[in-house]
Amino acid sequence: MTASPDGAAPPTPRDLAAAGQRPPVSLIGWVRLWSRVALLALALALVLPFHLLWRVTGQPSPFPRLFLGMASRLCGARVSRSGTPLKRDVFYIANHVSWIDILAIAGTSGTAFVAKAEINDAPVVGWLARQNRTVFVAREDRLGVADQINRLRDALAENWSVTVFPEGTTTDGYSLLPFKTPMLKVLEPPPPGVMVQPVLLWYGREAREISWIGAEGGQDNAVRLLSRAGTFPVLVEFLEPFHPRDFPGRKAIAAESRRRIEEALARHLGSWPRSFIGHDAMANGAPVPEWPAGM
Repeated sequence: MTASPDGAAPPTPRDLAAAGQRPPVSLIGWVRLWSRVALLALALALVLPFHLLWRVTGQPSPFPRLFLGMASRLCGARVSRSGTPLKRDVFYIANHVSWIDILAIAGTSGTAFVAKAEINDAPVVGWLARQNRTVFVAREDRLGVADQINRLRDALAENWSVTVFPEGTTTDGYSLLPFKTPMLKVLEPPPPGVMVQPVLLWYGREAREISWIGAEGGQDNAVRLLSRAGTFPVLVEFLEPFHPRDFPGRKAIAAESRRRIEEALARHLGSWPRSFIGHDAMANGAPVPEWPAGM
């Protein structure tokens, strides 16, 4: 690779992706992509009839968890689990690196999610999200926050596990942003018996390639991930749960969850997590961060 005239290394394909430019996909890459899409469609076709029949009973269906676990593997993820997830009456709070996070957490726990309202209108993806009991929220709809909180309370009252990504966006997998708290208002006061369990998503060195950062669009990110060769590890680490009444108020709950996730991330990194340089910086040409120096 030849350096640029000013001595800086030229952008890598990963840098170009973060800057909003789709890197070229080889013929074998397209074969991988469409093979994975075909297998995902086949997996859905196999489990969907059983899921729809199960829903007639009015009981929570186990088939979304089965499908999402299969989907994560078909997308190249090799998911492992650490810790014990609570199965019901639990509010998971997790860091966010990629859309693969959703497949990995749901495949290991069966959780539902809090997602942006626009996903509800997305073809196929929105329908699939609804099958997994996703709670859709409009972050910019300040007047509708009370209704959104009520829907979250209803979800928890039905003994679901619900996951929220309070960073509000994805990072590079080596960083952690401040946690936003509006959706944690459902825990003021906490519904009876509901616990909070922090969750760390850890991709190791592969986080640089897997993370959805910068100006990369969702479709471009999916093409890049589904066309890549090989597999990648994902660790879903369920940390020690705590009772939200021990940390009164959503800000205290967010702070305690973030503290536990940050400590777990530091343990894997071997150093304290660095600051995230931001999506705008990478969209404007800043290189995607490498594995932290000294690791």
